[in-house]
Amino acid sequence: MLKPLRPDHVLVFSVFVAASSGLAYELVSAALASYLLGDSVLQFSTVIGCYLFAMGIGSHLSRFVKDADLLRAFLEIELLIALVGGLSASLLFLLFGARGLPFRTVLYALVFVIGMLVGSEIPLVMRLLDARKAETRLALGDMLSRVLTFDYLGALLVSLLFPLLLAPHLGMARTALLFGLLNAGVALYTLYAFRDVLPQRRGILLRAVLVLTVLIAALLASPRLTAWSEQRLYGDEIVYAETSAYQRVVLTRWRDDLRLYLNGELQFSTRDEYRYHEALVHPALQDSSARSVLVLGGGDGLAVREVLKHASVREVTVVDLDPVVTRLFAQHPELVALNRGALSDPRVQVVNADAGRWLEDQDRRFDVILIDLPDPTNFALGKLYSVPFYRLLARRLNDNALVAIQATSPYYAPHAYWCIEASLREAGLATWPYHVNVPSFGEWGFLLAGRATRQYSPPQRYDVATRYLDALTTAELFRFAPDLPRPAVEPNQLDTQALVRYYERDWRNTMR
Repeated sequence: MLKPLRPDHVLVFSVFVAASSGLAYELVSAALASYLLGDSVLQFSTVIGCYLFAMGIGSHLSRFVKDADLLRAFLEIELLIALVGGLSASLLFLLFGARGLPFRTVLYALVFVIGMLVGSEIPLVMRLLDARKAETRLALGDMLSRVLTFDYLGALLVSLLFPLLLAPHLGMARTALLFGLLNAGVALYTLYAFRDVLPQRRGILLRAVLVLTVLIAALLASPRLTAWSEQRLYGDEIVYAETSAYQRVVLTRWRDDLRLYLNGELQFSTRDEYRYHEALVHPALQDSSARSVLVLGGGDGLAVREVLKHASVREVTVVDLDPVVTRLFAQHPELVALNRGALSDPRVQVVNADAGRWLEDQDRRFDVILIDLPDPTNFALGKLYSVPFYRLLARRLNDNALVAIQATSPYYAPHAYWCIEASLREAGLATWPYHVNVPSFGEWGFLLAGRATRQYSPPQRYDVATRYLDALTTAELFRFAPDLPRPAVEPNQLDTQALVRYYERDWRNTMR
């Protein structure tokens, strides 16, 4: 039978829990904000900054706790962290689903409260240990090193577990609730360990049981709550939802229209996706006699469906980061019917990897490269639209090869669109800008690029079946009306990431 921990060991272990749970709540809040609001760099930066500032405030306020009330204050704070932190993600889901409520205000208020409570814990623990130094026989330096060691170990553990295990398998709401239960459990065990020195503990015990009951009930109801919140958010029936290691994947249905959302951003609607994918693929492949094709992104297999219409194609390599997406579109019956089983075609190889790193490790060249990546909403994506990336891409092109790139909207985000074009030219590539109207997105932009010596003319005909493209519509793709001017922009370099700033500013101005 295991011996119960000594009271001072319980206090040190509570620091481990405080550090791990505090970081977990911080990561959940930042990840959830990036899922729901976009711009992950901004969300993580502001959440972390607010949390650390609040910890400083909490540390300062802890000095006002009287020595006689240290243990009681520590227990009450631990229970508050359990309740507020544990329910934080569930509350944020509910608020975001109910449009019009102050989501950002509540987000930062929760982060601030949790940070302040967590920040007050370590000073309280240090004072409790100092009060017991006659028993523990620890000098101040030894106590401090022990407390900080467990503090940093807890942070390390959660920083590894969160992206690898907790977020992809439990999701945000259940991860927060799990750590809330851990905080409440520590409070209960501390109450037991100090039962001989804490009179009138009945009230704390009742509150601890109440907090545990609320958290367990919320954990059991969490799947329904998340589903209800997302249902309100998307409006249409949700037929599939999963949190991968990289993003929130949601598939909705309205009548005969299936829609894919990644982190809340629409990726396609089955009613008009053919316009987008025909425009991405066929201007590059017609007349190219391409045998080898590389698709970066495009894990839905819809671009590959169009590629496989061309008889000359012998091999297609799809590099998509998220195995959840490629598995979904290779197995879900309706989605397999939509992409016509493209991802299971023997000519197709699917690789789950970062596009940039994969290209760096290759020495193969391709006849056509199609880039169907999400918009450059953050620096991680922005690097895949940068001058160094396009220089790397150019080395993977056969002499007469073409690259086709989805490049956001030249109407809604003109600075971002032309920044991508400028980045291609800065990398030494010739460019041919074009655009298409996709009802679900509006006016959408693409770019063709090739070696500087490459000549290109829009196709006058197509040898494959198309629903939208013909000679007339193709000619219109490459014409830009006067209300789509080319603004002055700088290329997207890795150290400046001008594209992400252009993109954020353009779309923010559109929403006004």
